[in-house]
Amino acid sequence: MYKNMGKVKRTLEEYVILTVATLILVVGVYVFKFPNNFSFGGVTGIAVVLSAVMPATPGNITFIINMVLLVVGFIFLGKSFGIRTVYVSVLMSVGLSLAEVWFPMEHPLTTQPVLELMYAIVLPAFSAAIMFNIGASGGGTDIIAMILKKYTKLNIGGALFLVDLGIVIASCFVFDAQTGLCSLCGLLAKSLVVDNVIESINLCKYFTIICNDPEPICDFITNELHRSATIYKAEGAYEHNQKTIIITIMKRSQAVELRNYIRIHQPTAFIAITNSSEIIGKGFRGFN
Repeated sequence: MYKNMGKVKRTLEEYVILTVATLILVVGVYVFKFPNNFSFGGVTGIAVVLSAVMPATPGNITFIINMVLLVVGFIFLGKSFGIRTVYVSVLMSVGLSLAEVWFPMEHPLTTQPVLELMYAIVLPAFSAAIMFNIGASGGGTDIIAMILKKYTKLNIGGALFLVDLGIVIASCFVFDAQTGLCSLCGLLAKSLVVDNVIESINLCKYFTIICNDPEPICDFITNELHRSATIYKAEGAYEHNQKTIIITIMKRSQAVELRNYIRIHQPTAFIAITNSSEIIGKGFRGFN
């Protein structure tokens, strides 16, 4: 019973996170991307270009394309098609369409295209990083990537980049050189922002502590920080006296507490702290 309740709680937490991430995505796309005709990034980029040559708004075009891709995804991927991706894709599409009705924007928010480009890159990239981190995506061209991955041996990342590049080039002809160049910058910067945000979210601190009295430190790690540690004996190379080495890994906020504790209670201890963004095991990512 408790196990099921815990699973339900984790699922609810995931969907709350997905909802918040999707709303951030909607704000970034609708407020900063659409009004400036920035055309980098998948379905919304296609929608920006098509809206300039068709009697439809970018939000409605995004909705139509996403719904078509969802149907295609169900046909080709079946049960392997993630329900979280469906949720995000529908919520984003509906959110953009409703935003056009409730908060119509006939011109950009500011007169600074570079400033707006930064927000058009950072907000959707931050949102995408949160989604990727819990195994979801914003749908759209990610669905095409999932299908290609299943049925072909193509370099999916390269293929999607070429598609996005083609959209950016099209924006140069549909709009103007400034818009096209801004879109190209957005395309090149987005992946860097996504990677950095994911790394920052998952960042952990790896401690190597060399000390004479390990018990108080280990007690603090297990009882106060609710983490574990590995200890082993070692010998100093200079004086050949006995030392204890403690290995432990924890989140950044806990790392600050441990570092301060050791500085106060065992100032002679030697501490080496290393950043790591990929920890797999109990209490971290990738543990079932």
